[in-house]
Amino acid sequence: MSDDLSGEAHETLRVTVMRQEPGQAPREETFDVPFDDRTSVLDALDWIKDHAEPSLTFRWSCRMGVCGSCGVMVNGRPVLGCETTVAGYRTSGITVGPMAHAAVQRDLAVDTDEFLAKLRGVSPWMLPPPAEPPTLTEPPTVVEPVETPGPTAVPALDVLAVHTQTPGQVEAYRGLSQCIDCMLCYAACPVLDDVAGFTGPAAIATARRWDLDSRDQGNEVRMVALAENEEGIWPCTQVGACTRACPKGVDPARAIRDAQREAMGG
Repeated sequence: MSDDLSGEAHETLRVTVMRQEPGQAPREETFDVPFDDRTSVLDALDWIKDHAEPSLTFRWSCRMGVCGSCGVMVNGRPVLGCETTVAGYRTSGITVGPMAHAAVQRDLAVDTDEFLAKLRGVSPWMLPPPAEPPTLTEPPTVVEPVETPGPTAVPALDVLAVHTQTPGQVEAYRGLSQCIDCMLCYAACPVLDDVAGFTGPAAIATARRWDLDSRDQGNEVRMVALAENEEGIWPCTQVGACTRACPKGVDPARAIRDAQREAMGG
């Protein structure tokens, strides 16, 4: 936002903010906010906090569409506040609310614990091959400890042999790796209206990202978590709202569809 937006020469936008204290019902508060063609929703919230209501609570960090912190609902649509400009709403004004399908902590800040628990539940990291227990053909030999004059050299891990990938192997999962955990897909997902425990778009897309990684050996572990859980991949009805909401072009709907097909042996 321009430094001089408080000047009288600027247009003002009617911004209604849904506010909520812990344990209380939500309420609306409306503000007239000066704006120009570059003003984002996050800029408008900053102006309200700086000039009208210092107690207004919301999250933000990078202001560049990278961190995923500033997700809000604008006129019922989940968006990143830093990437959504307000000029197109000069006639209608905007209503800014907290993300749908998440518990409100205060005003526009929501609890992310449930989302993070769902994400952890799919093991969203590289998994090595399962370790095989050693087979003993004779009693183990007891070796007495021997003092050494200095530190023992540790064999170097051949990192290149383990982690080298071709461009094609990287391309297989590149699109899914762009997720920034902003939770917009969860706010957009109609399934979560009825199935609160649904693992959800971002978590499943991230699981597929690792399943498609040539270095990973955790597909079986993740499929157990997703396919043998009635709230895993199965509640999805393929509406595609998650994909349309994603600010990074990730396609969770396709990832879920592919996981369902794989689980059914397709």
